[in-house]
Amino acid sequence: MRNERLRWLMLSAIFAAFTAVFSQITIPLPLIPITGQTLAVGLTATILGSRWGTVSILIYILLGAVGLPVFSGAVGGPQVLVGKTGGYIFGFIFAAFITGLILEKIRFNFRWAFVANIVGMFVTLAFGTAQLKYVMDIPWDKAIAFGTTPFLVVGAIKAALAAWIGIKVRERLISAQLMQQRSIVLK
Repeated sequence: MRNERLRWLMLSAIFAAFTAVFSQITIPLPLIPITGQTLAVGLTATILGSRWGTVSILIYILLGAVGLPVFSGAVGGPQVLVGKTGGYIFGFIFAAFITGLILEKIRFNFRWAFVANIVGMFVTLAFGTAQLKYVMDIPWDKAIAFGTTPFLVVGAIKAALAAWIGIKVRERLISAQLMQQRSIVLK
């Protein structure tokens, strides 16, 4: 049991690092850039599930909160979390949990992973748009126009990628784990 917990904790740390790397993939837009962060969050939740996916995203956010340059644009620190893009980062926690939970409650397959990642995308966008609105002191229609609308198509593409790749990787991790358990039993 202890080894299993350690294994999941190590996977969570690996996926936190993976999220930090993917966060550096950026397509600049006028107010909020398109980044690889959301793809990494979706992959993390699809592969690790609600509990360990959330742990991984919390590790990622804590690394950024203490100043490590893990957020998009190689920045870190609490000022990022309270800035115009901080809401998206906080939304990642809930997106990872909800995405993983949907899959755990229904089924880990491409169709449900896509649906779960779409829901996660909207959770992230809701948090991000709300903080953008208040930090920038702009009306809701502008916050939605800048903080949600530009990301819907790209978000759907990322959701499909996270679902497809995530399910494949999860299946391989489970197969590898089963093979390892069988080899231990045979010894």
